[in-house]
Amino acid sequence: MGLRDKYAHAIQTAKGKFQGNAEERDGKLHWNGYVASEAEKAEIWTAIKTVPGYQNEITGDIQVRPPAGGGGKTYTVKAGDTLSKIAKSELGDANAYMKIFEANRDQLSDPDKIKPGQVLKIG
Repeated sequence: MGLRDKYAHAIQTAKGKFQGNAEERDGKLHWNGYVASEAEKAEIWTAIKTVPGYQNEITGDIQVRPPAGGGGKTYTVKAGDTLSKIAKSELGDANAYMKIFEANRDQLSDPDKIKPGQVLKIG
């Protein structure tokens, strides 16, 4: 079993969050890339740390780079909007709604609870 198999849970946890790679070489799994928030970074490290002996098998350079806002693009929520609908119109992908949710954690506690008039950052 290779290290990528051994750390499959951590790799799966990183999917959709981690921009970079986890490359196996020289008997170690090298993580090199970035995530959008400290919370995502912590989630990946928590998953890595579930494997006993990870300290000897993992090297990691996981940086936090908030999504580029291109000047701070925002969207004002209208009646009938959902994060999926906003993601589809603003980002071209309804499944990207979690990016908007993560970028607005300071004002949102649930992706299903947005209100008309809220001004959301678009990642």
